[in-house]
Amino acid sequence: MNDLASFGVVVLAGAVHASLQLSLASLLLLYHESAGRHIRRKTRSLVGSFVSGIGIIILLLMGAGCFVITNIAGGALRMPVLIVCVSVLVTSALVVWFLYYRRGQGTRLWVPRMVSRFIDQRARVTENNTEAFSLGVLTTFAELPFAVVLLLLTANSVLELPAYYQLIAVATYTVIAVLPLVVVNLAIRTGQSVVDVQRWRVRNKVFLKIVSGSGFLVLGLFVVAFKIVGI
Repeated sequence: MNDLASFGVVVLAGAVHASLQLSLASLLLLYHESAGRHIRRKTRSLVGSFVSGIGIIILLLMGAGCFVITNIAGGALRMPVLIVCVSVLVTSALVVWFLYYRRGQGTRLWVPRMVSRFIDQRARVTENNTEAFSLGVLTTFAELPFAVVLLLLTANSVLELPAYYQLIAVATYTVIAVLPLVVVNLAIRTGQSVVDVQRWRVRNKVFLKIVSGSGFLVLGLFVVAFKIVGI
């Protein structure tokens, strides 16, 4: 049961990470800007490098989280730390519900304007795979205010699993976290336009906000039930 609960945290945290919108917004911007300057094959290559950058940095951050927990926290997060993590999850849910999207008809996110402008600028001038990979890394770091608690709880759960399941759990989190990017990439490759995807995001902004915020809250309740109370 403990292993199932730990794996449940991994899956839920990955799903919440996947619901964050900054990486998807950056991917659409990269697609839009690159399509106007490069042939389709070059654009696909840039987007592939962008998604790879996000996936690899998530793996590295997960490894860093496991290292910190193993060498500083004694191998597992203590009860007070778990309570703080749950408090952060609840706070994140409220922020996503009420502040994550800026007011207006579009889908501009609550990101420091300096960071937002820098990401926009880099997406517009990205010319090679290295720059696209770096943009993916930068976007992931920009999402860390929301994602760091997810990565920390996941790293803690990974360490609670038997050794032969740990790599599977890390891979599961990473795949779930980048799955929306892969799906959108495939949709655009098979005929959907960037404009179509962006219109869908605008029409369903409230739905996306509710799902993402609720995900933080559900994960917090799951941690309380299975890690703190110990059902």
